Amino acid sequence: MRQDPSDWTPVSTERLLLRRLERSDYDVAIRIHTDPRTNRHNPHSPTVESVARSLQDFLDHWDREGFGYWAVVEHEAPEIVVGFTGLQRAVVDGRTILNLYYRYDPAVWGRGYATEGATEAVRRGRKLLPELPVLARTTTTNTGSQRTALAAGLQHFPGLDREYAGVPEMYLALGWPGISGGDPL
Repeated sequence: MRQDPSDWTPVSTERLLLRRLERSDYDVAIRIHTDPRTNRHNPHSPTVESVARSLQDFLDHWDREGFGYWAVVEHEAPEIVVGFTGLQRAVVDGRTILNLYYRYDPAVWGRGYATEGATEAVRRGRKLLPELPVLARTTTTNTGSQRTALAAGLQHFPGLDREYAGVPEMYLALGWPGISGGDPL
């Protein structure tokens, strides 16, 4: 069922404004998503073309579902996008889930923005779509991403772990059957 976008955007946290992703975010999305530092653990280096396709998918999700990945700005500098975070519907092992996503400009790493944004995304997802588990997927070597997902309330669920493009990946989940907190709220 399509969500009411006003329930999802804009959202204010202590230091951040999370707003609907827009086409005007294209250039910063390309810059952040193709930066080699943001892809250190990615088995495939994204290209401008692949990021443009992903951005279109993100925009289409907003249009279709009424929610999706946010552009992230600081309250003090609302004209500068520092990252992207949020939830989108996806399917894992035949089950519809909310995929937790976060990607930030390396210039703001270490400030806790990824955790702040991810925590709000998880909170909002559990409140507005409690029947859907929240999952984050990361490589086993990406300890920063793992820390963010854990801080946002997810737990490692080894039963979902797999390889992608020859790289071991792990899944962290909240609301997935069979783990603590696995039953929907």
